[in-house]
Amino acid sequence: MELEVRHLRALCAIADTGSLHRAARELGVAQPSLSTQLRRIEQELGGELFTRTRAGCRPTPLGRVVLSRARPLVAEMRSLVTEARAAAADGPQLRIGSTASRALSGWLRRLRQRSQPEPTLRMDVSANALLRMVADGLLDVAFVHEVEGCPLRIPDGLCLRVLVDREPQFVSLPADHPATASPVVHLAELAGDRWMVDETVDGEFDAVLRMLHAAGLNPRVLHGDYHTTASLVATGEVIAVCQATCLPRPEMAVRRLHGDPLGVRLLLAARTETELDRVHPALAEAYEEVARQAPAYREWLEQSTVATAPVSAPALPQAAR
Repeated sequence: MELEVRHLRALCAIADTGSLHRAARELGVAQPSLSTQLRRIEQELGGELFTRTRAGCRPTPLGRVVLSRARPLVAEMRSLVTEARAAAADGPQLRIGSTASRALSGWLRRLRQRSQPEPTLRMDVSANALLRMVADGLLDVAFVHEVEGCPLRIPDGLCLRVLVDREPQFVSLPADHPATASPVVHLAELAGDRWMVDETVDGEFDAVLRMLHAAGLNPRVLHGDYHTTASLVATGEVIAVCQATCLPRPEMAVRRLHGDPLGVRLLLAARTETELDRVHPALAEAYEEVARQAPAYREWLEQSTVATAPVSAPALPQAAR
């Protein structure tokens, strides 16, 4: 059997719902059919992908590896279909690319409200890939993160605008982790923890290791995507670096790292300044909105004496400083 996108979509549905029954309902297939399909996929890959219990299905270590690769492929296919349908409609489009950011929804909403061409969105963990797509004319604009100490490869001819010169990176922890007792965590308090890093994010793996080694730590580092990381942090398996705008959840806390040892620069790229002018104000406003909503980041902004407001954009509101 040759793996197809529908097989990967089924695996993602099982992982997301935690149940063959719920996944089958979501996919619109019978549960016995999905169970048979899962067995065939496991036979093809050479091992069990899920542990089945009365409580549901949980990914095995092999399953987590497969899911970390399957999710981007499923998202890519979904994006391809969306873009193709938009192109078939023959209407004006604004082709946006972006790495992960909570500001995205507010940005897209504002662009629609301001009568901009209908935006399409292409997500990618690789900022370098998105920049190359802008240079090649496949995207009109890209919003990307440049990890500190790991410069991006900027293609010739691109215009850049800095949204935030340095956004500190925080840490996500299980809610019951002892270090959550303080709003600021020292790396030494995390010496015994397992970390998870998405090595497909340009520069992130090297930067996190450099940060940990500089603090004298040499912990076990696991590899996983954002979805896998969030679920494992929530269950107490790992901790991870996260964006400052990340929101805490009942099972997951977000804390600042003492000394802000790791940061990213947020950039907007296009082929012309006119294209940047068209989308930059809406993105700056959307970013300010999510910065105010994130408790740890808001506190950091209020206490920080470092200029962190977006460059060439409206400053963060006084309440968020």
